[in-house]
Amino acid sequence: MVDYRVFVDSQLCKGCGICVEVCPRGVLELSRLSPRTGYMNPELVGKCIGCRLCMWFCPDFAIVVEGV
Repeated sequence: MVDYRVFVDSQLCKGCGICVEVCPRGVLELSRLSPRTGYMNPELVGKCIGCRLCMWFCPDFAIVVEGV
């Protein structure tokens, strides 16, 4: 079985939350407001299944999902 990593580029992410909404397993949630960027970035809080919906729906191309 393959494990997956979710990388979020905090320089590109604007905290819209679309990735959180489209995740079928609910493994993403928005973090607290980042003082560095001023946005709430998604963070992984569960086990990603690698569907890549978050990556495909991200309007800012800020998410990459890779198999480990």
